[in-house]
Amino acid sequence: MQKNFKFDVFQDDKNIDLTLFQYGWEECAPLHSYGPAKRNHYLFHYIFAGKGYLSSNNSSGETRLYRLEGGQGFLICPGQVNTYYADKQTPWEYAWIEFDGMKALEFMEFAGLDFDHPVYRTKKREHYDAIREEIMYIVDNPLRSPIHQIGHLYLFFDSLIRGSAAPKPPASGKMKNSYIKEAVSFIEQNYASPITVEDIAAFCNLNRNYLNRIFKEDRHQTLQHFLMYYRMNRAAELLRFSSQSVNEIGKQCGYPNQLHFSRAFKSIFGSAPSHWREKNRPGNPDEA
Repeated sequence: MQKNFKFDVFQDDKNIDLTLFQYGWEECAPLHSYGPAKRNHYLFHYIFAGKGYLSSNNSSGETRLYRLEGGQGFLICPGQVNTYYADKQTPWEYAWIEFDGMKALEFMEFAGLDFDHPVYRTKKREHYDAIREEIMYIVDNPLRSPIHQIGHLYLFFDSLIRGSAAPKPPASGKMKNSYIKEAVSFIEQNYASPITVEDIAAFCNLNRNYLNRIFKEDRHQTLQHFLMYYRMNRAAELLRFSSQSVNEIGKQCGYPNQLHFSRAFKSIFGSAPSHWREKNRPGNPDEA
């Protein structure tokens, strides 16, 4: 008889930021159920195929019933009363992980999940595949070292967050700073390409308006202005110390159109690139 479930208990729970407790996979029988029950830790199920139902209470004390299917997932928070069961006609197949730690709530919120929003949805098929691959790697490799398994737990959460159809960036100052640093790093590495604010936001996996707002609050300028300012400062350096043409420098700074480059440069430095170069060459007597 083919085994239709897998289950293992994690052997090391000493990790503070994030740790596993148990994990598994199952092809459920029709109407197979669990609960009502409460958990001491977070429990996330990811559904591969089939259908089922989750009955869960929210922070207002109300009980809601959710109909779920392949490609979705559901979260059970510590202390939350829940029952879940497989559909009678097309019972679900899922994998699960039970976890906790200092980062657990933060990561779940980033993926758009919390006590009142337990249902997870993916954006695209490739995200579904990535999430399935990471959670099943954990399930299928119980004999790997705890460090190895925790590493894949982080990769699982990375896939879960990036694939979320409704991400909710945490509002903490530390997270905001990390987003801003990530945006600045992306600009530093890609300013020579014709990147846009939309590209930066997509790289950070954030809504454009949200990223622009927190960036302006921190840097007192819009992300668009910072991108242009960064490019123009790099252009000024090349104009002053290299022999490349204005057109070549514009292209190296993300402006394939020389006219657009000249306008942007003048808006920052007050003069056209060629005129600025004449006045700011090393050794120029007019140089301050």
